[in-house]
Formats: sequence, structure tokens, C-alpha cells
Amino acid sequence: MGEHEPATSRQPDTANAAPIPVASMVESIVGCKWSIRLLQLCAEGNHRPSALLRACAGLSAKVMNERLRKMTRFGIMHRTVHGEKPPVEVEYRLTPFGRRFMGILEEVQRLQQAVECGAIGDVSERARRENA
Repeated sequence: MGEHEPATSRQPDTANAAPIPVASMVESIVGCKWSIRLLQLCAEGNHRPSALLRACAGLSAKVMNERLRKMTRFGIMHRTVHGEKPPVEVEYRLTPFGRRFMGILEEVQRLQQAVECGAIGDVSERARRENA
């Protein structure tokens, strides 16, 4: 792959698709541990699929690709293909919307830490009673 080859994005045409509700996105992403981990890794600077896969022991390439495709479809990630013919290089990066989406996940993490520290003890006690 040469230095002068343009980077291209190969994404499905979503111009005519109806917007996906953010609540549905949150449910889909938060409901999968791999999605959260992949987002965290991308936010930390890991953009190549091979690096993402190495950093996630137990994650299969099939599941990783499904999750990355879904997050690309949601507009959370942007897929860029460098090169025209194999071997091409693929990168996934957070979009501006993806960075805002990470803020939601970070807030959930802060809330969990507060519950674990007892700062919001009545919430965890109430949840235990409801699940009993």
C-alpha cells in the first residue's frame, strides 16, 4: 500500500434510512460486553481490527465484526479502508457522535462506582430487595 493511495470509506448507503432511537442504541451497546470493550479500546487509540481482537481475550473475529458493523451502522464508529486492492488496511474510529455516546457509558460507569462505594447505598439496597 502506497503513501499516495486515498483512504476510502466503504459503508452502506444510510441516507434514506430512518434514524435509530438513541435509547435503542444504548440498549444494544450496553447489553453487550464486547461492544463496550471495543468502544473503550477505540477511545484509547486502538483502531485496527487485529489490535482490537488481540486486546479482547475470548472475543471471536465473527462477533467483533458484527459489533463493529452495528456500531458503524449506528453512526458511533466510522470504518475507513486504506488501499484499493488486498491487502487493505481497515481502521475504526469513533465519530463525533461516538465520542458523545462514550460520555453516556462513562456516566453509567461513574454511577456504578458511586453505588459500589456506598454513596448511593439506598439504590443498591432497593435493587437487592426487588431481585430477592
